[in-house]
Amino acid sequence: MTTTPLHVVCPHCDGVNRVPAERLVEGPTCGKCQLDLFTGKPADLASARFTKHIERNDIPVLVDFWAPWCGPCRTMAPFYEQATKKLEPHVRVVKLDTEANQDIGARYAIRSIPTLALFRNGREVARQAGAMDANNILAWVGRNLG
Repeated sequence: MTTTPLHVVCPHCDGVNRVPAERLVEGPTCGKCQLDLFTGKPADLASARFTKHIERNDIPVLVDFWAPWCGPCRTMAPFYEQATKKLEPHVRVVKLDTEANQDIGARYAIRSIPTLALFRNGREVARQAGAMDANNILAWVGRNLG
């Protein structure tokens, strides 16, 4: 029995792919650019790409709002990458530099960084400010996805 395909946005070319849910763990590649849909690393998005990833992914999207000058952001970065390896392919994990993409930071009223936000079906479902280690990131995501 196959399930309804999920829309998964490619982290490389932003192509929208249809992937059966049961095949997410099989290392799917993008139909447009042929690169892996899941890389084990957070996708670094800019304003133009951000909205498409939030709105078109059928899987939840975890966003790290950060800035390069932020010490706690730099401290959390390796933990965020560790968490990515465990969250993918069931969660799209992305980063957004709020210094370079101030429009998105303003749109989502990001007041402190790092801030994690979890989106499902284009809507924000949870938010947490402050640096966390990988285990706390995973636990927070788990609690908020049910």
